[in-house]
Amino acid sequence: MRRVPLRPARRVPVCAALLLAVSCAPAEGGSTTGPAPGAPTGVTADAGSATSVHVMWNAAGTGVDVYEVYRGTTKVSEVPAAQHMVDVTRLQPSTPYVFTVRARNADGRIGPPSREARARTPASVAADRSAPSRPERAAGRVVDGRAVQLSWAAARDERGVRSYAVEQGGVRIHTVGGGQTATVVTGLRPGTRYTFTVRAQDAAGNLSPASTPVRLTTPGAGDRRGTAPTGFTAASRHSAGSYYLDLAWDPPHVDGVITEYQIRLDGGTDSSLVWGGTPPPGRAHHSLYAGREAGEVHRVRLRARLPDGTWGGFSVERTVTTGRRPG
Repeated sequence: MRRVPLRPARRVPVCAALLLAVSCAPAEGGSTTGPAPGAPTGVTADAGSATSVHVMWNAAGTGVDVYEVYRGTTKVSEVPAAQHMVDVTRLQPSTPYVFTVRARNADGRIGPPSREARARTPASVAADRSAPSRPERAAGRVVDGRAVQLSWAAARDERGVRSYAVEQGGVRIHTVGGGQTATVVTGLRPGTRYTFTVRAQDAAGNLSPASTPVRLTTPGAGDRRGTAPTGFTAASRHSAGSYYLDLAWDPPHVDGVITEYQIRLDGGTDSSLVWGGTPPPGRAHHSLYAGREAGEVHRVRLRARLPDGTWGGFSVERTVTTGRRPG
């Protein structure tokens, strides 16, 4: 039998395959739509009256054009990217509600929904036309170029104060629960004069007279005083043949939920600490791997991503030596 020699398989040069892939790319001037925004974090919902709920959230990063607020599956509000709160009105008394927030970019791409925030409106109060008393002793201080802290004395109402409304220039910009007499207002502009007042509201929606004005001027851009974690400590710990840096700190007092921190080790290495949901209240704790050698010196500090999406100030820097107890 005559054998027919087999021909070797033809090889396609790698450069030809790469050239083909490049030639399939969109021509210059084609679509440049970027990825959809991420899900907003730190979403909270608090009933302001028997017919309204105040919804707040953290910024979802850059590239956001608007936020869409949903009650269940129904979109009930749409606000610009600079706004991270809204009052949802025309609700029913004594009713539970579920809210989510979604971010949308300028190309119309919508990100995933946030975690659900639940609130229940209180019962309506029949024939209640008596407004709460004026909140007294209103005061404030600057936190940084984008935030201020306000405080006031509790107002009085015969049937109880349900919430407090913070106004700026006569426009409501924030709401807190009736048991709260201080808050931090974020999302402000650096180098700007503001005038704030506070009103108390009862379950029937009656508003008190406004408090005395609180006038504050935010410092220029770049000033992050008051936004750094405080009480920062770092200690070395040995476990299973390795050393760890046990970190602890008090989160900065801001209006919203902090879900992310940036940890800077030895002046150059950054790592992120992100809570998947709402972080535990009070003092925060985290362990950082530091290798297997004793006697190594490390410098560590950290900062928080604020609810407005910007980074706060760094904490004090701590120096830790592995295998050595803190002095």
